[in-house]
Amino acid sequence: MSVDAMRVLFVGDVMGKPGRRALAMALPGLRCSMGPFDFVVVNGENAAAGFGITRSVAEELFRSGVDVITGGNHSFDKREALELMEEDPRILRPANYPPGVPGRGSGVFAKGPMRLGVVNLQGRAMQHPIDCPFRRALEEVEALGERCVLVDFHAEATSEKRALGLFLDGRVSAVIGTHTHVQTADEDLLPRGTAYITDAGMTGGSGGIIGMTYQSVIPRFLMGTPSKFEVCQDDLRFCGVVVDICPETGLALQIERVMMRLPIPSGAEGSP
Repeated sequence: MSVDAMRVLFVGDVMGKPGRRALAMALPGLRCSMGPFDFVVVNGENAAAGFGITRSVAEELFRSGVDVITGGNHSFDKREALELMEEDPRILRPANYPPGVPGRGSGVFAKGPMRLGVVNLQGRAMQHPIDCPFRRALEEVEALGERCVLVDFHAEATSEKRALGLFLDGRVSAVIGTHTHVQTADEDLLPRGTAYITDAGMTGGSGGIIGMTYQSVIPRFLMGTPSKFEVCQDDLRFCGVVVDICPETGLALQIERVMMRLPIPSGAEGSP
């Protein structure tokens, strides 16, 4: 890493209490081995028992050292998120939600001389109907007016994520995919200097089915009947990427995947 580079840690979807524990456990060591980080950005739309975010959960993430929390299709699963999104500019929801939805889809965050714009977008393929993420991305980036901009694209389809990455190549510092909870191995610097990965992965219990226990999910596949999903606490992992950005050009210098297996702490049971 260049001495003058901005180093950003992006953490993949934090899944319930196990994910919050994994984040708190991993960050201090990562700061020593890969840091210091100028900014830590976390996708937190699953941070409260796997669905949405609450005030207390957001405060816990910020205490762990998080600077910005992004969201996705579960951003408003908890009713209190409506008010929380309005009050705290550090918590983002997808910018391409329709006009009038509470909260913000982007923001500019400063630490000393470093400034980072963050844009949160949601895909449309295999998702609920929503405004165009491509057009909205350009509008948000232009409105921010920053050289260094990170985009969290919360989307299902690899093709849609890759398309947005190439569409924004050279216009933003990084396009990082979230939502599938499976880390991909395609991290890259695109031709015009934007860092890209299809999915940063999930931070939480990976021993079940994308963050939920096998026992709670499998009935839906066997019988097609509703079942209450339970957050998985087995095989705790921390997933994300580290991106180095040139502050002068706003282009990425490198992107590196992070995946750590962590011990399950005692007393992990309890509120998800």
